[in-house]
Amino acid sequence: MSTPTTTAGPLPQAAPAPPPSPARARGPARLRALDGLRLLAALMVAAYHFGGRDGEVGEAWGTSPAEQFPTLSPLFAYGCLGVQVFFVISGFVICMTGWRAAGTGDGVSRLRRFAVSRVTRLMPAYWAAIGLVTLVFALPPVVYEAVSPSDVLVNLTMLQQPLGVDRVLGVCWTLWAEVRFYALFALCVVLPGPSRRRVVLFCAAWLLGTALAEASGSALLDLVLMPEYAPFFTGGVGLYLVHRYGHDATAWAIVGVSWLLGQHYAVRELWHPPDPEFFSYRPSLGIIAVVTLGFAAVAAVALGALNWADWRWLTTAGALTYPFYLVHEHLGWVAIHLLHRGLALPSWLVLLLTTAAMLLLAWLLHRGVERTLGPRLKRALTAPSAR
Repeated sequence: MSTPTTTAGPLPQAAPAPPPSPARARGPARLRALDGLRLLAALMVAAYHFGGRDGEVGEAWGTSPAEQFPTLSPLFAYGCLGVQVFFVISGFVICMTGWRAAGTGDGVSRLRRFAVSRVTRLMPAYWAAIGLVTLVFALPPVVYEAVSPSDVLVNLTMLQQPLGVDRVLGVCWTLWAEVRFYALFALCVVLPGPSRRRVVLFCAAWLLGTALAEASGSALLDLVLMPEYAPFFTGGVGLYLVHRYGHDATAWAIVGVSWLLGQHYAVRELWHPPDPEFFSYRPSLGIIAVVTLGFAAVAAVALGALNWADWRWLTTAGALTYPFYLVHEHLGWVAIHLLHRGLALPSWLVLLLTTAAMLLLAWLLHRGVERTLGPRLKRALTAPSAR
């Protein structure tokens, strides 16, 4: 509803958003420390998949990872929180990307540029990983069962999670959360045009909506608003506002509320009373500490405290993160089985060699797939005939 006007005088104008902080403008053009943090989060998840949980990886080792790494396994169990750190980083990066993709033109043009940037960033390596894991699991010596051909084809759409289809990649459930975040941000911020006020309202409405979703018990609201993951995304968005505009009480309030809610959901999902039936036990204070460190690390990047980490190799590390994240779990199991049970190498060496092999494979995917197929896909999607 429009606000009625009076004849008493002009309405007071809203104060303009503060300009981007000059201190931030003097920082490096690329936040290489954020690239390094992304790889660190991926290595946390890999440590969890290789030595911090049981199940298929136990079959690869031949015994429980707790027996292979009696000292490190309880620490590796916290590696699953690397996903939450990823989500904080994603909130920061997507807000930055959405602003850059805005450019000129109408809302549809902005939305299209944003969508193209996400498709060309995610899909080439994802398709390659789907094909590679399917091929390796189909080999006779591999003891793990491949999904059906029909399910593989559905996996190519990245919609297997909501459709209840078997996943080729175990980690792709996080991509479904990312896609929903992209959709919300695109519709609420990119389409009408990014501004500080609009981003603040987006974060506030999303966080309030998650509370309403929990209170109502609505499955639809839970699916759309993702209460257990939303605070990590909004925390990253709030930290980008701090990075862009400097210290601001509103932005810090978004970060603070996001942290408070995020640690709650992390503890709720991962904590349980001490029980010998469980593979690992993570005290609630340990979970809170890891979540806090994740927020603090991204905050250090946002504030420029890590601008000194401007090494070029960190850019490469950031480029390897996504393909490494996609392939490391399932293909890592195959490598562990081959190196440990086939070649009888010691556990610590197998862990190092498997991680190194997955990083090498990620580099090959980046060089051979992302840098080749990504630009071609972008040209195809931005060609006049595609409009």
